Amino acid sequence: MRRPSSPVAVGKLSEPPGGKNERTLEGTNLVDVTVIDRRNYHLFQPLLYQVATGSLSAGEVASPLRSVLSRQKNTRVWLGTVVDIDPDSKRVFLADGAIVPYDSLIVAAGSQTSYFGRNEWQEWAPGMKSVEEATAIRHKILYAFEVAERLSDPVQRRAWLTFVIVGAGPTGVELSGAIAEIARQTLKNDFRSIKPEEAQIILLDGAPRALMPFPQDLAEKATRSLAKLGVEVRCGAMVKNVDKDGLTIDSGGRTDSIAAKTVVWAGGITASPLGKIVASHAKAETDKGGRVKVKPDLTIPSYPDIYVVGDLASATDEKGKPLPGVAQVAMQGGAYAAKAILRKVKGHSELPPFRYFDKGSLAVIGRAAAVADVFGLHISGLLAWLVWAFIHVTYLVSFQSRILVFIQWAIQDLTFNRGARLITGAAPTDFNFSRELSEIKRAPVNVPR
Repeated sequence: MRRPSSPVAVGKLSEPPGGKNERTLEGTNLVDVTVIDRRNYHLFQPLLYQVATGSLSAGEVASPLRSVLSRQKNTRVWLGTVVDIDPDSKRVFLADGAIVPYDSLIVAAGSQTSYFGRNEWQEWAPGMKSVEEATAIRHKILYAFEVAERLSDPVQRRAWLTFVIVGAGPTGVELSGAIAEIARQTLKNDFRSIKPEEAQIILLDGAPRALMPFPQDLAEKATRSLAKLGVEVRCGAMVKNVDKDGLTIDSGGRTDSIAAKTVVWAGGITASPLGKIVASHAKAETDKGGRVKVKPDLTIPSYPDIYVVGDLASATDEKGKPLPGVAQVAMQGGAYAAKAILRKVKGHSELPPFRYFDKGSLAVIGRAAAVADVFGLHISGLLAWLVWAFIHVTYLVSFQSRILVFIQWAIQDLTFNRGARLITGAAPTDFNFSRELSEIKRAPVNVPR
């Protein structure tokens, strides 16, 4: 039997809003909570790039949902994919035909990688929004060194030892710095025919500088730190094409080609397709990124029982400025929606409009190097890295993950060794090692003398 209020939280709980939503609602016996997700785990996305670069394993940045919510007896988890909703009858429809009724609905379906209409690029330039994609990127990076080891032609070898990251936001900066450390530190003694430290890492962005959301002084410090690691930062470069041999860019009207077998896309995101489904049935508007436009209380106009939070919501601050698509907004929005539902259940007055509190921005460049804008204070170097490390470890869901991640980071800082360097399984964006070698013109194997 349903209780007086049955909130349903829909979305990928790989995003911060999920855990915060449910934990707030779980603290009361007044409601029954149903969590619907197509994954059975909560993923901490800010550390996903470390899975892609072998610093951490997937299990260290993800926690099983049932384990996370095991003590909340008023909460159940349904593994499923939401394909439709009926806001008038208050029902959610799953791909397997199941129907879930609700009294209040929180939609936190997040976002996905955007190729700006060129989805065919995904085959050659995977994004990094899931464990599968991060694993595929790790495969591509490690495979590249393995193929290069078996080549003698310098042109072919250079293409395999060139790594291009598209998008110089925090993810692109962190990923390029990590790849540079892999090449120059982790692998420098592991090969006999190649010198991994000679790998070329290129970070591209169409904006005039890297880390556009950050203050300019911090962005400049980050760029200098990347340069010290050997990362070439090219701003004002627009990608025109990506294929198996590399990519073509436009830099100030000049067209250049970059031969690179490993390209990673961190160039933008768009809302989950569920956003348009919700907006269509609820007669709500969406912005150009597919996000649902919400009221100041994060509900959809005409449907005060539907909350949209995180990357799926197009919300503004008190001055009408769009809120950024960052984890802070998602976490605070999720907590707000849960509190608002509880107040309704208890018959209390409504909460005031949602107000986002910007705690600052962080980006790590490499070992003991980061930049941070915290409460208006600009810091960089080791201190910024310590702040970054403390915050990210704190936000991991499970205590076990916090301990494991802390130990892994300590070992890596002392040895530069990355434990999660196994090439395992297969992924949709992976490539066939034997096929790649067979396509290369027959050249003598480079045998060291």
